[in-house]
Amino acid sequence: MNITKKLADFARYQRTIRELNSLDARQLNDLGITKGDIKNIARGTYAA
Repeated sequence: MNITKKLADFARYQRTIRELNSLDARQLNDLGITKGDIKNIARGTYAA
């Protein structure tokens, strides 16, 4: 994996975390997730 791909993946990870953290608990609940799920979702390791 080259550095450009790693940087792009990390930027996507950060953006996903930032966007999900901007939602309130009700909005997250509507999506079926909790604040504790956010990092796993951003990593792509979330298993419902």
